[in-house]
Amino acid sequence: MRCTPCHCQMIAPACSLDAPVLVLNRSWMATRVVSVRRAFILLFRSVAEVISVNQGRYEVFDVDSWIAIAQLQRQYEAGEHEWIRTASRPVAAPRIIRLVGCTRMPEYRVPLNRRNLFARDENRCQYCGQRFAMSALSIDHVVPQSRGGGNTWENLVCACLRCNTRKGSRTPQEAGMQLVKTPAMPRVCPDRSLRVDRRHYEAWKVFLHEAYWNVELRD
Repeated sequence: MRCTPCHCQMIAPACSLDAPVLVLNRSWMATRVVSVRRAFILLFRSVAEVISVNQGRYEVFDVDSWIAIAQLQRQYEAGEHEWIRTASRPVAAPRIIRLVGCTRMPEYRVPLNRRNLFARDENRCQYCGQRFAMSALSIDHVVPQSRGGGNTWENLVCACLRCNTRKGSRTPQEAGMQLVKTPAMPRVCPDRSLRVDRRHYEAWKVFLHEAYWNVELRD
């Protein structure tokens, strides 16, 4: 009988269910990262399959076969997996899944908000380079709004109150000030960047360059 979410209830600790799982589209291209909890939902809905990478070889499992081999994995590869305890048996948490019907890469734009802006600039004033508490930082328009400067990733930076007051309604060049770095939109949401341990990355590196360690976690 096919195992369903109600027949195979997940009773693992929250930390295990929140572990990262890399999602590939049908063309085997990495698209995003989801939690183990979300990955099992996609597997039980039959819209995804598990991809296991073993010494450079790919093995593909649907949810039934993945659960069926859990006993062998537990016997011979217990230390190689994180385990999800279900009502019937422990099941290995997948590290990579592949969507069986999706080929389009998702479009995503990092939300421009105060939290993400401060995270991008690491709470550092972009003029003096010092780090401050959020309460001591303000947001500065590189090109002042009075000069047509807009609210964009490329025109907003963190500035301490002293530097912001010194700059006033001038450009950095007019104020004799220099930006620590050129402001730009981050590639991933800086407030939700994900650090993965080395064991996860060993399985992911077939599909990702090391520069993509910090990818967005989306449910």
